[in-house]
Amino acid sequence: MNIKDFSLSAVAAGIKYEDRLDLGLIFSKTPAVAAGVFTVNQVKAAPVVLSINRLKQGRCQAVLVNSGCANACTGEQGMVDALHTSKLAADALGIAEEMVLVSSTGVIGSTLNVAAFSENMQPLVDNLSTDSFEQVAQAIMTTDTVAKTVYKSVQIGDQEVRFMAMAKGSGMIMPNMATMLAFVLTDAQISFTELKKALKAGVERTFNRITVDGDTSTNDMVLIMANGAADNPWIDDANHPDSILFQDSLESVLKELAIKIVQDGEGATKCVTIRVCGAKENSDAERIARTVANSNLVKTAFFGEDANWGRIIAAMGRSGIRFNPDRVDIAFGDVLIVKNGLCLGEKAEQKATEILKKKQFSVCIDLKDGAGCEEIYTCDFSIDYVKINADYRT
Repeated sequence: MNIKDFSLSAVAAGIKYEDRLDLGLIFSKTPAVAAGVFTVNQVKAAPVVLSINRLKQGRCQAVLVNSGCANACTGEQGMVDALHTSKLAADALGIAEEMVLVSSTGVIGSTLNVAAFSENMQPLVDNLSTDSFEQVAQAIMTTDTVAKTVYKSVQIGDQEVRFMAMAKGSGMIMPNMATMLAFVLTDAQISFTELKKALKAGVERTFNRITVDGDTSTNDMVLIMANGAADNPWIDDANHPDSILFQDSLESVLKELAIKIVQDGEGATKCVTIRVCGAKENSDAERIARTVANSNLVKTAFFGEDANWGRIIAAMGRSGIRFNPDRVDIAFGDVLIVKNGLCLGEKAEQKATEILKKKQFSVCIDLKDGAGCEEIYTCDFSIDYVKINADYRT
């Protein structure tokens, strides 16, 4: 799939490693309506700060993205480098500098290899193509083991509206808007207000519901560009069916990307949905689910395929949410292992252990105290996670 008037390119610039794609460019022939959601970490990388400021205009025409260096915690030089690389792209494309957003991922504290950008900018622009989406998805990878892309189309009015999306993220993942980047391209004709609203709502229900290790990056960024090439009826009314359809479609794209990130968590062997229902409020359910999902003891039990429900109820108990332990039910998949706070016995544990052998399963918790229900998506905590992060900088 490709989208009219969007072109992309990726090159091996040698920013950190030789002979691997590490510099990507996304370009819209005409200025696109654009919106973004960024990390809430108080420590923000220079490219995040620059892109936040430039997105206030609600338009952009290009995104320059690199892996191998986060350009975070690099002081004044970091912003100088971010501005310089964006100017290199703008000059090569023949567009205004303010129409270029920048994004970086990699090691924190290292300064950007600006020479690599200078030497490769013209080849990057010269190689722009409608067929290079997957190559850019590869160029933004760090510890990811697979590129993460999603394609979707939906009928809005009498026109087909397309979505192409990519993401990277494997460790340092618990976005709060997981070193995480995501870029979505669409040909929808939509107002900035509705695009921003749809993106923010979609991120809240998807990327803000995943966790690999409980860490929020300095560089988290989700950007969407809508160039209007589909010529669908304008989406500018939040209550119109077309607006609702667009938001639902975007959320489904973001959720698919979010699950791909969890599945590719550093060293992960399991993808787990923690579902908490029966809470007084949705916010209570989310907090309990997130506490369970981030528990290292729970996550190591998943890796060991141990149906250790005691670790789950213990994590629930330190979530800060009040509930009655004597009313709690816990199930692994369709196997109920705890009813009203008590284990159902050895046979139930044996059946639950079989569920944990699967690569993807759910843990369902019922508090029986209300209608609040939320899901958090997580993964197990393996030996390989420690190995990957112990020598990440080398």
